[in-house]
Amino acid sequence: MTTPIHPAATVVVLRDTPGGLEVFLVRRHQAIAFMAGAHVFPGGRVDDGDRAADGDWCDGVAGAQHNMPGVDLKEALAFQVAAARELFEEAGVLVARTARGEFVALTADADRERFASHRADLNASRRSFHDIIAGERLRLALDALVPFAHWVTPPIDTKRFDTRFFATRVPPHQTPSHDAHEATESLWIAPRLAIAAATRDELLLPPPTWATLRELERFDSVEAALTWAATHRIERREPIVTLENGVRKIVLPGDPTMPEREPVAYETRFVMADGRWRPEPAE
Repeated sequence: MTTPIHPAATVVVLRDTPGGLEVFLVRRHQAIAFMAGAHVFPGGRVDDGDRAADGDWCDGVAGAQHNMPGVDLKEALAFQVAAARELFEEAGVLVARTARGEFVALTADADRERFASHRADLNASRRSFHDIIAGERLRLALDALVPFAHWVTPPIDTKRFDTRFFATRVPPHQTPSHDAHEATESLWIAPRLAIAAATRDELLLPPPTWATLRELERFDSVEAALTWAATHRIERREPIVTLENGVRKIVLPGDPTMPEREPVAYETRFVMADGRWRPEPAE
């Protein structure tokens, strides 16, 4: 039986600090079947409601296919609406603009409480994302989501996802926070420090998250990272998973045994040990 592949979207949220670029990670609940306990970027599956995007309530419709080869406009919009929705659900970040063209601010107590109520309604499926945006007279800023990567879950997993990674700068006057449901913790951290923490077993990072952090290590600012993301060609990355003598291993595109047009930076081989993926040297 073939495992279906579900479209999904993930958002790499970035900010500048005096010490350099940082990313926002959430820790998935231990009870969730897929990547339980892992620190990941906010994201999830594309829903039917994500396919209703148009120019009436979304900015960036015309450029939605940029750097998404082989994806038609409707599907490209669905990926980006899903990215924005999941970002609001899981991290409380809303990439939307007011009538004045400014990102919505969530600093005033009344605004913060109202949008927290919207977030709870969305997570409980009491309201649609479109209704929230329209009701607040906002425009969803799809143009603020820059395509970053394309990862496909290998066939060996019980759940498979065709996931588009997007990058964005955290809007001014907004503070991310985990939803305390699917995600139980969250943190801002420099990419190199996240890798170091994972090496010490303080964070659990899935290989695509690890690879993304490695790619971000080279940038000293959000602007530099987003400029690179907006100008490089994204290739489909589907790792290969093997089982050798009872040990599960994963090989990422770019490994000497798996050359690709867009190689993964640094580690390309991981082995499952003690419930976490650990990098191992290529032969």
